[in-house]
Amino acid sequence: MSEAHLPRTESIEIAGQKEAPKLVARARDPENSRVEAERLLIALDLDGTVLLEDESLSPGVVEAIEHAHRAGHEVMVATGRSWDGTRGILRVLEIAPEYVVCSNGAVVLRRVDGDDLRYEHFRVETFDPTEVLTQLRVHLPDARYLVELPDGERLYTEYLDDWNLVEAQRVTFEELGARPVCRVVVVAPEHGEQEFVDLVAGIGLHQVSYSVGWTAWLDIAPQDVDKSTGLELVRTELGIEPAHVLVIGDGRNDLGMFRWALLNGGRAVAMAQGPQEVRDAAGEITASVQTGGVAAVLRSL
Repeated sequence: MSEAHLPRTESIEIAGQKEAPKLVARARDPENSRVEAERLLIALDLDGTVLLEDESLSPGVVEAIEHAHRAGHEVMVATGRSWDGTRGILRVLEIAPEYVVCSNGAVVLRRVDGDDLRYEHFRVETFDPTEVLTQLRVHLPDARYLVELPDGERLYTEYLDDWNLVEAQRVTFEELGARPVCRVVVVAPEHGEQEFVDLVAGIGLHQVSYSVGWTAWLDIAPQDVDKSTGLELVRTELGIEPAHVLVIGDGRNDLGMFRWALLNGGRAVAMAQGPQEVRDAAGEITASVQTGGVAAVLRSL
């Protein structure tokens, strides 16, 4: 159709062949158009965020993750769980992300085969647990202890119903500190949550990172290591802009990745049932895990 046959309008311009590629590029530029959405790195905590206490899924989460994938986003998990406790959850969620952050950031795995959910260790951070274990036993002589070794093997002192101890090995307390570890877990069922928080704060743990869970559960990682350090490594490897991250969690071990996301202009979303300090640290609050808080966030993308 010639220019003479076009309807009268002041909103249409005829571009020559030399200008056409520039207009196409401009249409694809998110600064000038919403034609293409920015690819997000979406990191989901598992327990209390995607999973309920009985390990059933939060309502609508599988379909919402698929929606995020169709929109072009990278959905992964960042969890305090070991890889052994994470792999089966990925299968239930029907995802095989390129990277997985486990053990509160101390272990980062890279996908080898998505169909079989085979992953290899990409980065593992370790520390000598001897000093911290000695400190803790003085104040918590009746606690249950578990350590995770760099190869994923887990050693524990006493059985606890809440732990998945399949393929874990029971050892004496002294054997826990015989080798470098990437994670120490301490559970003291006889203590209430706030009592335990205060007790741990009073111990004065040094040269490590730690967080207290919902009950009397203490997670200890190498110094300056948390979920954010693992996620920053993943973000860099994937080439995603710092501001294009979305993290969702419910616990104190998510505070590091909340700060990381917000500092870089990204989004940090807390679950409604999380502790007050966690909700205060987030930029947004969604519904509880029981009512599908993660699905609500992902469906809005």
